[in-house]
Amino acid sequence: MIGLVSATAAGAAARDRLAAAWPERTRVYDGPVGSAVRRAFAECEQLVCFLATGAVVRLIAPLLADKASDPGVVCVDEGGRFAVSLVGGHGGGANELAARVGEVLGAEPVVTTGTDAAGLPGLDTLGLPVEGDVAGVTRALLDGEPVAVDAEVAWPLPPLPVAQSGAYTIRVTDRHVAVGRGEVVLRPPSLVVGVGASRGAPADEVLGLVEGALRDAGLSAASVAELATVDAKADEPGIVAAAQRLGVPLVTYPAGELAGVDVPNPSDAPLAAVGTPSVAEASALARGGELLVPKRKSAMATCAVVRRPARGRLAVVGLGPGARDLLTPRATAELRRASVLVGLDQYVDQIRDLLRPGTRVLESGLGAEEERARTAVEEARRGHAVALIGSGDAGVYAMASPALAEASDDIDVVGVPGVTAALAAAAILGAPLGHDHVSISLSDLHTPWEVIERRVRAAAEADLVVTFYNPRSRGRDWQLPKALGILAEHRASGTPVGVVRNASRADESSRITTLGELAPATVDMMTVVTVGNTATRTIAGRMVTPRGYRWQEASR
Repeated sequence: MIGLVSATAAGAAARDRLAAAWPERTRVYDGPVGSAVRRAFAECEQLVCFLATGAVVRLIAPLLADKASDPGVVCVDEGGRFAVSLVGGHGGGANELAARVGEVLGAEPVVTTGTDAAGLPGLDTLGLPVEGDVAGVTRALLDGEPVAVDAEVAWPLPPLPVAQSGAYTIRVTDRHVAVGRGEVVLRPPSLVVGVGASRGAPADEVLGLVEGALRDAGLSAASVAELATVDAKADEPGIVAAAQRLGVPLVTYPAGELAGVDVPNPSDAPLAAVGTPSVAEASALARGGELLVPKRKSAMATCAVVRRPARGRLAVVGLGPGARDLLTPRATAELRRASVLVGLDQYVDQIRDLLRPGTRVLESGLGAEEERARTAVEEARRGHAVALIGSGDAGVYAMASPALAEASDDIDVVGVPGVTAALAAAAILGAPLGHDHVSISLSDLHTPWEVIERRVRAAAEADLVVTFYNPRSRGRDWQLPKALGILAEHRASGTPVGVVRNASRADESSRITTLGELAPATVDMMTVVTVGNTATRTIAGRMVTPRGYRWQEASR
């Protein structure tokens, strides 16, 4: 919950706007300001104070205990111009809250955290348990001192400006290790503990068995991602309580699925009881991995520990048509999250300034789409966080399809939509896509012309608005006239046609002509051509396709 506190009418007006925008997430604290701040600080995960920063500092100073547990506090000035992340920038989420408050109120977020200001990910913001000299290693990163990464367990981390060796080290491991001076240990959620238990097994016994197995194997409980068991034990109180006390989910599998898992220590007892010769080992190995701790027993429970291989992450990111303000916030976040960026060199140049220090860039020229797709998937399989970029929407005539054709279920894939060239061009022209429409690429480099022609003819017969991608190049100059001729068999020569070149870019140009007057020689590969249907009209210089045909009949 986010507590909202204000002292003046101006502050209350901004407070109420925020409360209206987030009704389920906020609570207004009225009354004397000091009392309101104290109550909100004690009861909420975050605070937004519509007060001067000095006043808030004095009010919360006696309340501060530990940055790991204190709520994040954001101050908004009386004029609603700035949202200042004051306390708990990372641990309390105040930096992110300042940005979100700024979006709602039109305020400028002010973040002074060193890593955020330098464009570096905070070591305490990676979503992994962290131990050690966080402040010292962070300072070294900010000062440009050599910081090495020792990844005993591969895990998809965001980019970090690291060296082969140095006085400071970031270790990524699921082992229980002593943390040295100038060292930070990140705990990836790489361990799965399979458990089985007799009916009524005490939670203390289950938890003691699990913790003992981890301790004896030199493994950290902070890296346990989940407890796993058979469906028949999903409600077993001791297992459920053990998962809760470890702070991890309990995942269950059908007995038939576990029976098909190859394990080193099958037994007749669980086969008779729940229908599978193994519960602990089989449930731990159900999604693959390396068996680190074979089945161990106590009086009423069993457990086994598996290290799962790191799942790399591939984000397929659409950059939009070119204008920076048409690049979505989600795309920007994925670019900053990726430790490896793969893309066409000219697209990389568009967003290079958004990349964090330490991002490894793998760029290539035109015509290497399949190679880029393979490279991105291979890097993800190595456990990296990868962004594969394409213009417009990466799923429309771009990189998503070749990448996903290469990818299997051993990596996580995230699609980030972008504004397509057809949509950008349509917005410039007016509303040509107001009714049913289709996009067709006229490039026959990957698709036989016979297939393209059949699709154009079908669109013509169906009276669909058609947007042509890749309409014409120096080596392909006859396809566009042929396609326009097919449409002309079904549409009048006066049908509006929109021509947009470099939509949204600095050298954008556009015009509206007709099917009979369009000169194909004026079109190139940077152009999108949109041909209206029989209802499309030009109104006040704009191309408009109505949502229904009653408008057309009424206008005759």
